[in-house]
Amino acid sequence: PILDSQDRVVAVLAGRPQAPNWEGLVSEAADAIARAGEQLHFTDKQLNNGRGEFPAIAIGVSFGGGRREPGNFSQSSAASLTLLTSLLALQCFQSLSGFANVIFHAYAPQTYGYYWDCMRELWKWNPRLRRHFKNNAFASCTVNFGPFTICRPHTDRANLSFGWCAITALGRFDPDKGGHLILWDLGLIIRFPPGSTILIPSALITHSNVPIQEGETRYSFVQYSAAGLFRWVYNGFKSDTDFEAAATSAQSAKREEDRKSRWKKGVGMFSKWSDL
Repeated sequence: PILDSQDRVVAVLAGRPQAPNWEGLVSEAADAIARAGEQLHFTDKQLNNGRGEFPAIAIGVSFGGGRREPGNFSQSSAASLTLLTSLLALQCFQSLSGFANVIFHAYAPQTYGYYWDCMRELWKWNPRLRRHFKNNAFASCTVNFGPFTICRPHTDRANLSFGWCAITALGRFDPDKGGHLILWDLGLIIRFPPGSTILIPSALITHSNVPIQEGETRYSFVQYSAAGLFRWVYNGFKSDTDFEAAATSAQSAKREEDRKSRWKKGVGMFSKWSDL
């Protein structure tokens, strides 16, 4: 765990589980990404994602970016959707997702519960929203197809501000010579081998990667939830604009009070290490 000055767990270096088949799963995931990348036709938006010079595709459920309501990420074609769905259905990705989900639950149970409650309400509201991973609190994931996935310093501003994001490194590179994760605001450079996972509040902490060596490959698998999903549920399945247009004066007053205390409540969900 990475702790703040008040003993709160603000990030977790989950590493990798001591499973005898983990190396095989990690290799399988990297190979599957490489194969899928050769078959996909990336759009300009996927190629120019703003985080680095590599193609990236978001999959799952989101809200924002011009959407009128939460929905499944659209893909460039039915063939791309089938290919991506098949990719995430592989046992290696089910295991990678499951490991990150368990760590999230163990180290941030209150935040995890907040995520899970939001997704449960969304699925009840619209059963057509896709669930690529069973029993997973994250709404979305992004596959960074590399083969040299080196991110520029950035924050993920669309994600829930006090929420967590799970990042898993994949590929074949020497972790002593490259691929390190940098958490700029914390002054940390972290050795980040293939198959390792870290959970961070990615909307708050500026992060990036050290380059890898020539001839090496690096991909990544990232899980997260957009802040807009939580606002949609909070508004009674309405956008902020629609809620405010129909709100009574009492509802508007309560909304303003909730807004003032939301950050404090969010920080209060971080676990104390002494409690864990």
